[in-house]
Amino acid sequence: MIQEVIETKLHNEFSPQYLSVVNESYMHNVPPGAESHFKVVVVSDKFENLRLIARHRLVNQALAEELANHIHALAIHTYTPDEWKERSSGSPDSPMCVGGH
Repeated sequence: MIQEVIETKLHNEFSPQYLSVVNESYMHNVPPGAESHFKVVVVSDKFENLRLIARHRLVNQALAEELANHIHALAIHTYTPDEWKERSSGSPDSPMCVGGH
């Protein structure tokens, strides 16, 4: 399963305090059981003093093979532990797909 590969790679790369990998493919016009659209939330000390774009680049690098071969869309939410503590609502919801029907 692609989701398990994503979880393993992000866990190994970032040693996260919190990690969530959600298969959001059901929200899109794809066959049942597809693993093409994901949302990841990663809370890690490795994001300290990094701008958002640098954080996203690190996640993209960790998942380069999956992005090149399996994943169509990846919503990335990265936080330091302090930033995560300040969030009372968790990560933002992803919008429903509006195209491809």
